[in-house]
Parts: sequence; C-alpha cells; structure tokens
Amino acid sequence: MLDRVARHAEAYLSSLADRPVGVPIDPELLRIALAMPLPDEGVPAEQVIDELVAGVDPGLVASAGPRYFGFVTGGALPAALAADWMAAAWDQNGFSYVASPAAAVVEEVVEGWLLDVLGLPSTASVGLVTGAQMANATCLAAARNTVLKKAGWDVVRDGLIGAPPITIVAGAEAHATIFTALRFIGLGMGTARLVGVDGQGAIDPAELKLDGPAIVCAQAGNVNSGAFDPLEPIADACERAGAWLHVDGAFGLWAAASPSKRSLVRGIERADSWATDAHKWLNVPYDSGLAIVADRAAHQRAMGVSAAYLIDSAHRDNYEYTLEASRRARGFVIYAALRQLGRRGLSDLVDRSCEHAAHFARLLRDGGVEILNEVELNQVLVACEPDAVARVQADGTCWAGGTVWRGRSAMRISVSGWATTTADIERSAKAILSCL
Repeated sequence: MLDRVARHAEAYLSSLADRPVGVPIDPELLRIALAMPLPDEGVPAEQVIDELVAGVDPGLVASAGPRYFGFVTGGALPAALAADWMAAAWDQNGFSYVASPAAAVVEEVVEGWLLDVLGLPSTASVGLVTGAQMANATCLAAARNTVLKKAGWDVVRDGLIGAPPITIVAGAEAHATIFTALRFIGLGMGTARLVGVDGQGAIDPAELKLDGPAIVCAQAGNVNSGAFDPLEPIADACERAGAWLHVDGAFGLWAAASPSKRSLVRGIERADSWATDAHKWLNVPYDSGLAIVADRAAHQRAMGVSAAYLIDSAHRDNYEYTLEASRRARGFVIYAALRQLGRRGLSDLVDRSCEHAAHFARLLRDGGVEILNEVELNQVLVACEPDAVARVQADGTCWAGGTVWRGRSAMRISVSGWATTTADIERSAKAILSCL
C-alpha cells in the first residue's frame, strides 16, 4: 500500500509544473465519483485508494505547486512532506511525554530552534496548533488570564462573569481571526476598540489610548498589503500602561528570519505573545500553527489540564501549550523543514519570495495595471474587478484570490512557495495581464 501511495503521490507532484492550478469544475462530477452508498462489506484497500485518487483529482487545487499565490500558502518542502508521511506511519499521539517521548522531545527541540530564528526570548514557550486562528486564541487566552489576574481576578477559578472590564485595542486592518479568537475566549467580537491606520494599513501608535487592564493586538504583515505595525512605539505604549502586547504575525513574523527584512519587525521581541503559521512561509503541510507566549507559566496556566491519570513528568508535556488534548505529532514536519533549510535557507526563502513579489509587481505595472500597495514584503495588490479575478482563476496558469482594499476591488497575490521560480512569476504575470 505504501508503494502504491508513493506512486500516486509521485504522479501528482510531477504534474504540478504544468497542471492547471485551479480549473473550475462542476461539484456534481465529484459527487458522482465519490458519493456512492457506504457498502455493507468492506472494499479492498488498494481499490479504495485508487478510486479515491481518481475521484478527487478533478477537484484538486494545485496549492502545492509553484504558481499558487492564494492565502499565503507555501506548499511543502520535500523533507517536511516526507516527515508528514512518517508522522502518519508512526501515528504518535502528540499529547504528552508519556504518550510519545519522541514527539515531546522533537517539539522541545523545535521550540528552541523557532525562538532562535525568529529572534524571540529563549525562555518563551511554543504551542503547536492547527493554524494562526488557534494560535491567536491560545495567546489571547493567556493574555486575558494574566491581565485580569493583575486586576485581582482569577479567570481559571471564577470564569468571566463579574470580571473587571478589559480594554482591547486592535488596528482597523486587524485580521479577522483576532476577532474570532476574542469570541472564542468569551470577550466578544465587537469589544475591540479599533484605532486608525496609515495608507498601508499599519497602526498609528499616536492613536493608542490605554487605561486599566488592556490587551493590544498588533500585526506583523497585513493580510492585504503586507504592512507592519510600528512595534517599537506600540511596545513603548504598552510598557507604560502595563498592557499585554500580542502580535498576529501569521506570515509576516517570518521576516525576522531574514537579515534584510528584520528591520520590519524591530521591537517584536518586546511583545508578550506571538501567533504565526508554519504552513505559510516555513512551507510545511497543513495544518501547522505556532502559539508563542513570553511567560511560559502564563501559557501553561491558560492551557493546562489536570486529571488523576495525568502524572506530572520532568519532561515537556505538549498538552500544557495548546487547547487540544489528543492530537497529531506536528513537531516532526517542522523539525524536518528547519533542518532542510537551515538558517541561511530559511532567510533565502523569505528574501526570494519578496524579490519575486517585487518582480511580479513591476511586470504588472509595466503592463498597465495599477498596484495598490507598497510591495515591501511578499504581497501584491492588483486593482481589478471580481470578474477579472474569476478569469485569472479560470485560466488556470496561476491562482490568486480576490479582496477589497480601501473600498476598491482587488486581486491579492501572495508569494511564499519554495518551488516558485522567476519563470513562474513571468509566466503568471503574462497570464494575468492577458486575463485583465
């Protein structure tokens, strides 16, 4: 079976260079191939896999390929993909040290490597979650508990009913997952006070007015423009007010791994928590997010669980850092990706993606297209109507998503894949210009 799957996977991966990235398909065709009645008797495993591969193929988006520019999806490095296969074969429960010493130690090693390459405090803690949505929820839960504890309220013991109010501040261009996370942790989606931003969507620190228990949600990498909130003056304001500073850096946090881009995140080490995705710029398979908290004890208090059958160990117990109990051992793929890349490789991946984005913008601008953002990272905003975005997606040469920026319809191009080449950028730009 593993040999069979390897052949199917090889065939798919080898097709990515020329495969249409996202050709529209009638979902009914997928249902015809896949939605048969569940049989009374089992089907041979070989037949199941062969028919599954054939049935889903017309509906696959080539997000693992070199010309997928949607949702800041990076594809999967060879070592990370292989480690993911092994993680499935090992089938470890990443819950605790006793459930899998290997998973626990790998996550311990990965924690140290990540904090090092991202320039964050070496004493911080890292929880491996599904993505930035859960990373934001995890970090903000730790923030909520700590801020209220300073105000004399124990959330873990007493919940939120009757708790002192918390001032929550976010930029007007904060990502939607911040507000969803606030909903998850009982603070409400509509409670954040939104502050003004500049022309690229970055917070104006002069707008920060902090009093009482407060949490400030800053952003490293605007989802549309790629802009960074000015973290140094924001950190200054938070320090003066005793506020918790959380940084949502779903993809932009990885700029810290590049010497040439590190200035964009100046001051980031002064925050209290950070959220990012490994399945974006680190190029590991979905799902892989990182919840990082400067105060390890606060992280553990917010996430920890106790039961008679859970015996404290002298080793890392992964359940102390995530909302999940039983879960996949996500550390293996991050370990493999970081070792394959090394420091220089990770930096080169970030720099190369930014150079590709700048080249993309130049080609489109030279072709008469209006670029709406300052391309300083890996995001390119192209002024166009939704039907033009649909034409690009239907063409299949590349894939980019639609958005709205400052009241204008636009196409968002996100360059973060390890396999993308200059030829892919030029081929894609030509196709987009043709469609527009």
